[in-house]
Amino acid sequence: KFGGAGGSFTDACLVVEEIARVDPAVAVMVDIHNTLINRCLSFYGSEAQREKYLPKVATEIVGSFCLSESGSGSDAFALKCRAEKVDGGWKLNGAKQWISNSKEAGVFLVFATVDPEKRHKGITCFIVDAGAPGLEIGGKYDKLGIRASSTCEVILSDCFVPDENVLGKVGEGYKVAIESLNEGRIGIAAQMVGLAKGAWEHAVRYAHERVQFGQPISEFQAVRFQFAEMRAEIEAAQVLVYNAAALKESGRPFTMEAAIAKLQAGRVAERVASQAVEMLGGYGFVKEYPVEKFFRDSKIGSIYEGTTAMQLETISKLIQKDFR
Repeated sequence: KFGGAGGSFTDACLVVEEIARVDPAVAVMVDIHNTLINRCLSFYGSEAQREKYLPKVATEIVGSFCLSESGSGSDAFALKCRAEKVDGGWKLNGAKQWISNSKEAGVFLVFATVDPEKRHKGITCFIVDAGAPGLEIGGKYDKLGIRASSTCEVILSDCFVPDENVLGKVGEGYKVAIESLNEGRIGIAAQMVGLAKGAWEHAVRYAHERVQFGQPISEFQAVRFQFAEMRAEIEAAQVLVYNAAALKESGRPFTMEAAIAKLQAGRVAERVASQAVEMLGGYGFVKEYPVEKFFRDSKIGSIYEGTTAMQLETISKLIQKDFR
């Protein structure tokens, strides 16, 4: 209806995974755009908002999800960005940190509070167009990994947003954020699975080409067993990802499964990428070969869209809930 491919959530995860086999940085841009931006506009947007923005995000622009701040990372709802009601709309003031896609984005979903005393019930989501007066994008952070993905500070100084650009209801932005991030974690898990596959493939290829002691190192049992262990871990993480995606698409609860998938896929990506570097020896430590990039990129899986500690907290709380 709005010019997109009409694919499912699982389709989006498959695309993210496949792209991540080559470049996890490009994959995260695709993931954020599809599992967060498109999802928020599709599910919470008014008919007018969908008609205005969905054709653009399907064909012309990428979006940016602006939730985190310097003082509100894992405690996302402690945000300080303020939205003040004015004639015909709202004025936004504050700064957002660690915002992906921000350098290239054509539209921003900005979370701000209309009343700090209400804590999470004061949070509202606003659609802000790129180039809006009062919207400023800071310089790119000099990151360890996923360097092709722009991550910047987003600064709002009396940035005017018309009433028609409130996404969902005033005071219900926390619902938009929570529900979207639960889905987004599955996308990040898919990215980590793709990353692990890419690192594994490079390592296996190298092992079949590298000759030592008169034979390819892939002929040594110790090396073959490492590849088998790595592949088993990747396959297990992939099952967790698509189980969570299937639960989501069927309308069943999936919060715990999404957290487990992200937790395990992130761990697997780190382990596999690290082993791939070791498998290549000195070549794994230089930029001429891609495995060092996979290794650097893998670390973000335990940080963004919910740290490892936050995934464990989510899983443990849901376990407690089931047994009380």
